[in-house]
Amino acid sequence: MSGPPDGATVRGYRPADREALYAVCLATGADGQDASGAFRDPQLLGHRYVGPYLDLEPRLAFTLEDAHGPCGYVLGAADSERFYRAFLDAWLPPLLARLPEPGPEPARWGEDDRLLAELRAPTLTVPADLGAYPAHLHVDLLPRAQGRGHGRRMVQTLLAALVGRGCAGVHLGVGPRNRRAIAFYRALGFGEVPPANPDAGTLLLARALP
Repeated sequence: MSGPPDGATVRGYRPADREALYAVCLATGADGQDASGAFRDPQLLGHRYVGPYLDLEPRLAFTLEDAHGPCGYVLGAADSERFYRAFLDAWLPPLLARLPEPGPEPARWGEDDRLLAELRAPTLTVPADLGAYPAHLHVDLLPRAQGRGHGRRMVQTLLAALVGRGCAGVHLGVGPRNRRAIAFYRALGFGEVPPANPDAGTLLLARALP
């Protein structure tokens, strides 16, 4: 556990954090901005981008907590190929069994319908050279926790855990319009790499480890 003068700490994920981390995902789900007004089901984004990591890689999930509770997370997978296989084959089917189908007219879809359709045919963006960067991560912080160095500490915590697993490199995806996030990752030594599926619309950044 680590903590700066403002009292916020980075610690390992606990099952009791789950609801709060889902809420962080929703509050940062529109290229870093609040997406809560766009979804009827506030759990959907968390199901796609948080839940699988908490269940499949809990030892690579870290929570940022301040005096008001969890306010950020960093999540990772040491072996992306193995993680996505478990996500598609084991984690996702029980979830889909209890979720509704998207609406019948794609032209009238809202954000819930788009994400429901994506969950049924997930876009999994990986580097063209996955062997050089087999791990992946993503990090989100509520506005109250931003600009204080917490994001850097969280990523460094996860990178240290990946190094401990013997990972050769790590990648992540970011929206091309999210300039703040791109600058943040570049400052941490990440550089752009070509994706295996160039039409995915996601910018891939990667760095070697350690």
